[in-house]
Amino acid sequence: MELGLHTFGDVDAAALDKGAEGARRIKDLLEEIELADQVGLDVFGLGEHHRPDYVVSSPAVVLAAAAARTKTIRLTSAVSVLSSDDPVRVFQQFATVDLISNGRAEIMAGRGSFIESFPLFGYDLGDYDQLFAEKLDLLLAIQEQEIVTWSEGQLRPAINGRGVYPRPLQDPLPVWIAVGGTPQSVARAGAMGLPLAVAIIGGEYPRFAPFFNLYREAARRAGQDAAKLKTSINVHGFIADTTEAAADQFYGPQAEVMNRIGRERGWGPTSRAYFDQSRGPLGNLFVGEPELVAEKIIAAHRLFGMDRFLLQMAIGPMPHDQVMRGIELYGTKVAPIVRKEIGGVRKELTGSSDGAKPAA
Repeated sequence: MELGLHTFGDVDAAALDKGAEGARRIKDLLEEIELADQVGLDVFGLGEHHRPDYVVSSPAVVLAAAAARTKTIRLTSAVSVLSSDDPVRVFQQFATVDLISNGRAEIMAGRGSFIESFPLFGYDLGDYDQLFAEKLDLLLAIQEQEIVTWSEGQLRPAINGRGVYPRPLQDPLPVWIAVGGTPQSVARAGAMGLPLAVAIIGGEYPRFAPFFNLYREAARRAGQDAAKLKTSINVHGFIADTTEAAADQFYGPQAEVMNRIGRERGWGPTSRAYFDQSRGPLGNLFVGEPELVAEKIIAAHRLFGMDRFLLQMAIGPMPHDQVMRGIELYGTKVAPIVRKEIGGVRKELTGSSDGAKPAA
């Protein structure tokens, strides 16, 4: 299983000098990606937003800078808001990152949980679903062929025999679908045979197990090759030297973000009691000392059988030194425990001697 991180590049939206604040966060962010690579993590993802509280509106640009400073870590969007972008440009940008990184780029496409990009780029929110469906279809056509002829859309103009360049080093350039909680999106990813990333940011994480069953069943019914299916869970969490320190350091910034977004969406305010409950064995938060977080990742893998685990630690106004220590612990303490145990789990699942089919 791949282990990695993702972030949106949180900044102080109230900063008077937004340029200086953005420059500070980009500098810190590149150091975080570079450290993640050095300590042996597998993936780093950047999410696209068009808000004053996030600095990453163009993941490919930042990932290109990170590509030049890293060696082995895979670099992905998390997510690219495909509905309000152009699939040709998205593909070209990530193909360029792929060339710079020597074949380490990926696209994680999603509808976007925020809507600011739609009016910003002149799209009608009434076309929310159709925009994503058409643009995903075109992105996959570009992924598959150099010379593109495509006329499947009503909202996006057709392309008649035009080449899309540059071509990536990877063939094909990986495209994942990211979902929050929509069964239809999960089933569509399975039917299309595309890797699936499930964001889990509330409630008990086991309740998402039906999504993985739905995904695999939709793929089976569509005749997709099960060997090509991949899944990921993307969660909030933090790692520190002790569980108490991890909880104390992460609660304030995470609560500030959830309360800010909650005011926009009509959620009630969070609390320390709810936070502590959410970091329990079945809760959605993966917070604690390395051994505790490793055990929770292993438990989640036994339930979901996912191929990738992405942790969002740099959320809200987290101090950079605390994030860097968390990344160090993730790579040097958590990852070895998980990799050792997951290897044993895989051996057990494939090496059962009694002929019984192990539970997923």
